[in-house]
Amino acid sequence: MSLHVPPYPPPRYDGDGEVSAALRRGDTPADFETWRVKYSYLATEQSTGGDFGLYRVDLGPQAGGPGPHFHKAMSESFFILSGRIRLYDGRDWTVGEQGDYLYVPPGGVHGFGNVTDEPASLLMLFTPGAPRDFYFEGLPKLGEMTDEERREFFERNDNFFPEPPDIKDAYP
Repeated sequence: MSLHVPPYPPPRYDGDGEVSAALRRGDTPADFETWRVKYSYLATEQSTGGDFGLYRVDLGPQAGGPGPHFHKAMSESFFILSGRIRLYDGRDWTVGEQGDYLYVPPGGVHGFGNVTDEPASLLMLFTPGAPRDFYFEGLPKLGEMTDEERREFFERNDNFFPEPPDIKDAYP
């Protein structure tokens, strides 16, 4: 019996195998921390050659998060590891819990945040990869920027808002 296998992407490696895997231990400290949020750069656009970016985001109690926005160049996925995360799917806000998953294609309006009194943790996957570490590290500087500089920062980082964001509400 022959099973039909859907086509795979074309090969991108033409060798006989090599030692190239990278292990990141679970007890590695976060790469960046701000506003009661810790970011662990598990796999960046740079480390994956642009294939994807995978980040662990640990949100402290009442850490908030971005309001409704969308990306033009990448999809974003959320997998909740622990706690309760407020999620926006473009229509409604809902609460996601451990094991819940939200996929957002390019152009899909979404938002998320922790509005509970307990910590929460999630994985965020961006495909293709983008320099999100630059974006995360730029967030604390939003309050120092003019409206025009903030608009440029968001556009350079592929963040677009259906309505102009209230920075104080979106990023407490």
